[in-house]
Amino acid sequence: MDAISSTQNKRVRYVKSLQSKARLRRQARKLVLEGDRLIADALASGGKPELALYSLENADFEVIARLQNTRCMLLPVTHDVLSFASDTQQPPGIVAVFAIPKPPIPQPSERVLILDAVREPGNLGTIMRTAAAAGVELAILAPGCVDPYNSKVLRASMGAHFRLPVVEAAWPEITSFCQDLAVYASSADSNTDYAAVDWRRGWALILGNEARGISRKAFSLAQEVISIPMSESSESLNVASAAAVLLFEARRQRRRSSSA
Repeated sequence: MDAISSTQNKRVRYVKSLQSKARLRRQARKLVLEGDRLIADALASGGKPELALYSLENADFEVIARLQNTRCMLLPVTHDVLSFASDTQQPPGIVAVFAIPKPPIPQPSERVLILDAVREPGNLGTIMRTAAAAGVELAILAPGCVDPYNSKVLRASMGAHFRLPVVEAAWPEITSFCQDLAVYASSADSNTDYAAVDWRRGWALILGNEARGISRKAFSLAQEVISIPMSESSESLNVASAAAVLLFEARRQRRRSSSA
């Protein structure tokens, strides 16, 4: 098959539209992954590919073969077409459309992360990657969060979407879901040390907006506000860094308890 050389090709424009239009992604329940590693990780986690555009010169043909085994539509394209469809300045050798994953939600969920209007895509993706690594069972995105299927979020999360259940919910739904959990909110204004919390029981942790912190609705849900002690010369941590500190302390306590 000759490589597609026109950016007006309907499938090329479909990929481009999914990259740029959150409403279309939600309506179609599709997302776009770029690069061999992300696509391979998605396939290993049971992701369902629909369409892939790839470069005859730069694609990893082991990944192409794996996509072919799933009956994914594979279309070779020129470098210019791949650049058009990609959301990066230096496009990888392949971009692929996958169904938005829906990992099963554990019932009951005992390790829940709630993100309150986290707006920066890199932060959200990094937090999701960290949460998956730390054993979080469910991530809930409260109103105001950036689209979790944004291309920058997908790149920063490094495949976490396929391992960590992610749901978007309003505060009344979140409140109802957390009724049997100890709910903590992280704020630099608290005097309660995060390491003093008993993370061995079921919990939900709320992390707030990069600039404004925790919202009033989040504060009203939290049973306790905790903080990460820092040197006097520092005011706060980046929300993604704070997530790593808090979630891995929770994991440390749980592992220590299970090995005792």
